[in-house]
Amino acid sequence: MADRLDLQMLALGLRRMAWIRFWIQTALGIVVMGLLTFNNIGGRLSRETNRALGLSPGLSLTTLAFLVLLFSLWQGWLVVGLGRALGSNARPSRGEASRTIKRGLLADLIGLIFAVLGYQALAGILFFQASQQTPGQVLGRQESITSLEMLSVLSNTQVLFAHLIGLLFSLWFLQRIYRAR
Repeated sequence: MADRLDLQMLALGLRRMAWIRFWIQTALGIVVMGLLTFNNIGGRLSRETNRALGLSPGLSLTTLAFLVLLFSLWQGWLVVGLGRALGSNARPSRGEASRTIKRGLLADLIGLIFAVLGYQALAGILFFQASQQTPGQVLGRQESITSLEMLSVLSNTQVLFAHLIGLLFSLWFLQRIYRAR
């Protein structure tokens, strides 16, 4: 009977933590989507479109990381269902459960890779731009870094953090699945 109680506790913990992961990643995904949309609209309205082109590789990688985040959110939703299934009589096997969790883990790893590469591209461009500034220059000249460019770094940081949260939760899920049975 203790085994059944352990399984119920596992199902409850998995379901709760999966919901927490899902909502944290959803909130960060909404922030990223808003920042990327604002960056895209603001970049088109900006008079300095040739400068915005330097951020394109970083923003493209950030967008790819965001798309992978959407897949990761779907995998997080499946983990919620997995937690429900573990609490019912039609429970999945350990292999099925670990495959579901590992897909989310792999998605978060791929998203982290895209986000880190995008971050490196954005930071490199902004460092190059900052190194072109002369000391004591009046703000508003072409060489200064704009708030729109900083928003692109912020969007990348948010998607990076969302994937990191997903990775940590997925590792915890795997540890609980293999320790429980």
